[in-house]
Amino acid sequence: MAKVSDSQIVSILDNAVAGINPVLDALSERDPLGLKGHTFRDKSDDENDSTVEHGVHLLSDAINVTDWPGTKGWSERSTADRADWWVTRIGTVNTAAVAYPGLFGAWAKRLPITSVLGFANQAMVLIAVAREYGVTDRARQVELLASVLCDRNLTADDVGATADVTLADDPKDRKKSLIRAVWDTAQTLRGLSDEFDRRPQPAAPFRLLSYIPVVGAPVTYVGERLALSKAAKEGRRWISAHPDAVSASTDD
Repeated sequence: MAKVSDSQIVSILDNAVAGINPVLDALSERDPLGLKGHTFRDKSDDENDSTVEHGVHLLSDAINVTDWPGTKGWSERSTADRADWWVTRIGTVNTAAVAYPGLFGAWAKRLPITSVLGFANQAMVLIAVAREYGVTDRARQVELLASVLCDRNLTADDVGATADVTLADDPKDRKKSLIRAVWDTAQTLRGLSDEFDRRPQPAAPFRLLSYIPVVGAPVTYVGERLALSKAAKEGRRWISAHPDAVSASTDD
C-alpha cells in the first residue's frame, strides 16, 4: 500500500479540524439555562432569595466547582490550568469511548476501532489545548496535529497550500455530544489508517493486555489515558517551539 502523502494528510486533518472547532466552541459557549452566567453573581444577595432562586444558585455553584468554560471558576484559571482541564475532564470522557471496544479483546483488534478513536480523541484534545495557548489559526492547528500525531514536520505554507479552505462551519457540529463528536472525527480520519501507529501510544504492557476480553477495556482506558497525557505534553512542546503560531491577542 502506498504511503499517505503529505497533501493527503493535510486534507484529512484539515477536515477534522473544521469539525472539531465548532464542537469546542459549543462546549465553551453553550449556556441554555444561564447557569454559567449565574456563577458571577454577588452571593451576598442570596440570603433573601426564593426557594426556586436558591435552587438555581445550587445548580450554578455545582457547575462552577467543575470550572466549566464560561463559569467564574474558569475565568480564574491560568492558561496552563485551562489547557489541563481539557485533558483531564474532556479527555477522560472521550477515553472511555475509546476503551469500550476493549471489552471484546482480540476481536476488537481485527478492526482499527480503538486506534481510530484514540487518534480522534487525541486530535480533539490537542486542538482544545492549542486554542487555550492562542493557536487558533486552522492551518497552524493542522500543522500541530501533523507533527504530534503523524510525525510529519510540515510548514504553515505546506498546510495553507493544501488545506480545504472552502469547508464551512456546519451549525450541526455545535449540537453534537462529546462522544458523537469523537465518532464523527474518527470517521473523517479513517483515511489515515497507515498513520495511526505514529501517534503517542499506550505502553507495550497495556497494548498486550488489551487483547484479553473484558479486562481489555479498563487496561485500554488506562493506557490510552496515559497516551493522551503524552500527546498533550508533545503538543505543548510544539507550541513552545512555534511561538509564531500563537495569536498576539492571547492573554496569559
